[in-house]
Amino acid sequence: MAKIEQLELNAQRERLNADVKKMVEKYRSIFGWDVPDIDQALADRLIVAAIRQALDNIENALPGPAPT
Repeated sequence: MAKIEQLELNAQRERLNADVKKMVEKYRSIFGWDVPDIDQALADRLIVAAIRQALDNIENALPGPAPT
């Protein structure tokens, strides 16, 4: 049987994905303000890579082992 934490995460997964997408869109608009002739695909990839790195940093700072 799945743990309650996994069940709750599964219930919130769509909302989590939508929130991350909004975060990418937020930083995309900031890039657009600062760089008028931006390569949008490259900017999106850079933003996603930065978010991934931030998540890795947060995960590495958490106590205990990573879930399996």
